[in-house]
Amino acid sequence: MEHYGYIGSMRTRPGRREEVAALLLRSASALSEAGCRSYVVSLSEDDADAIWVTEVWESREAHDASLRLPEAQAAIAEAMPLLTGEFTRQETKVLGGLGA
Repeated sequence: MEHYGYIGSMRTRPGRREEVAALLLRSASALSEAGCRSYVVSLSEDDADAIWVTEVWESREAHDASLRLPEAQAAIAEAMPLLTGEFTRQETKVLGGLGA
């Protein structure tokens, strides 16, 4: 069964990376009920201001709906002032694997 995958990065203002990562992780518990199969927040080893998020969802619609959850909206509102506005994203078709 195929799933929707999302891999994204964001750049934080200097010295704010751990704070933003904690915000992202704080809202993770609500994602499972929303159709999330895997949600991983990672810190770049060679960029002190970069965060990577890797997600696997039952569907693109489930992912999109999750962004409207109160927990997600609160985390986004709190994180935005701590970010530079530099983002990358890649949508994928997840075929399987550990945690998928």
